[in-house]
Amino acid sequence: MNETLLASTGTTASTLTLVSFVGCIAASLALGFVLALCYCFRNRYNKGFVTTLAMLPAIVCVVIAMVNGNLGAGVAVAGAFSLVRFRSVPGSARDIGFIFLSMAIGLVCGMGYLGYAAVVTVILCLGFFVYQLLDFGSNSAQTDRTLRITVPEDLDYSTLFDDLFDKYTNYRDLVMVKTTNMGSLYRLTYNIGMVDPALERAFIDELRCRNGNMEISIALQEAGAERL
Repeated sequence: MNETLLASTGTTASTLTLVSFVGCIAASLALGFVLALCYCFRNRYNKGFVTTLAMLPAIVCVVIAMVNGNLGAGVAVAGAFSLVRFRSVPGSARDIGFIFLSMAIGLVCGMGYLGYAAVVTVILCLGFFVYQLLDFGSNSAQTDRTLRITVPEDLDYSTLFDDLFDKYTNYRDLVMVKTTNMGSLYRLTYNIGMVDPALERAFIDELRCRNGNMEISIALQEAGAERL
């Protein structure tokens, strides 16, 4: 290894020594562990994803170190990775961002620049902590709701709730109308933004007076802050 940490350790040179190879893997594992801890901060997570996130830099590091400037090997590795398919539901924006960061750290470690990899990890993790502590960009998501109202078929729902929406919401979008119970009922689905989430009960009580005390539900919007 060179004298300074910000210099390459030589893993991308024509010869790969065992010491430099093990050192890069160890650094990748350590930085992956730090990244996984950062991801767990104020976030819901599962054991499998966190473990994978911690291991991914080391995996990418090994691949880059083995390619070692060989164009043919690089093409073969790209072809092998193109066969991988994710068989689970798409992750959130945060998950995708951390996966890219984990791969970038492994790439830098595999090229031998351990100091740069450590600097990138520290700076981006600190940035993530700051945004989380400031609750950056979360105001709209805290008030976004999905409202479902059931009304009898003889009611004109187009303007029935307009005054209540003006009173309790910032916006409302009718996204779906569905008939149910052999066509005798309509089920309306709205995306709304509550003026004050604490007024949900009062909002529901007034809606019940309009729809004949039929079924009403309010839930957090499924696609909100985590959507890319």
